Amino acid sequence: MIQSFDRAMAIATALASDEHRKWWTINDLAKECQLPVSTIYRLLYTLMKHGLVEQDAATKQYTLGIKWMEFGLRVLDRIDYRKVIKPMIEELAREVEESVYFSQPSGLESIVIDRVDSQHNIRIYDQLGLRIPMHIGAANKVVLAHMPAEEARQIVLQLVGEEETPAFMEKLAEIRKVGYAVSFAERTENTASVAAPVFDYTQKVIGALSIGIVTFDLKEERLNYLIERVKDVARKTSQRLGKM
Repeated sequence: MIQSFDRAMAIATALASDEHRKWWTINDLAKECQLPVSTIYRLLYTLMKHGLVEQDAATKQYTLGIKWMEFGLRVLDRIDYRKVIKPMIEELAREVEESVYFSQPSGLESIVIDRVDSQHNIRIYDQLGLRIPMHIGAANKVVLAHMPAEEARQIVLQLVGEEETPAFMEKLAEIRKVGYAVSFAERTENTASVAAPVFDYTQKVIGALSIGIVTFDLKEERLNYLIERVKDVARKTSQRLGKM
């Protein structure tokens, strides 16, 4: 029983191994899995019966069945975002030695959902649950920049007014192009933040990772380093949440 399961998983792994190749012949699968054709045929029959493999009626070639998508979506739907994100922001905070935050949009505001504080005596401190208007700060701007354009425009319109909306939307377009946002002293003097978007498995932006910085002695080299680190960790976080 265990051997059959292992062999069936070897077939599924082979079918999923090449993103540029959808269909496989039975001989190709036998070669890839190093199993006899008769064994591959028997296992494919069982996998097809359960919707895990499909066969093209004309070519007789095989591909993964849609059942895998059903399983995957159910798993992704049960993911607790905070359990995934927490270790990522902890790792980032240790690496950059600054305060790191995860915030999510909620209407015209964002909410600070999680944070890891810097160990410096002088540091930025934003309380969990803090609500910040969506037009303020790097985290909020990077989220707006990666929302559908009309959704973002409606939020911006309500917050900054009709006259300032076009210029604000141009800034968001630039942020979307580079994939990150930087803000200086928008809420507190002598502070800055850098932020990058986090996406879920539907490719929807669900929030932002941000690093809060005291700017008394901030050098350009240090700022660029923080930008690259927050972008990288946000990308890895999105991948863990299922973004392709």
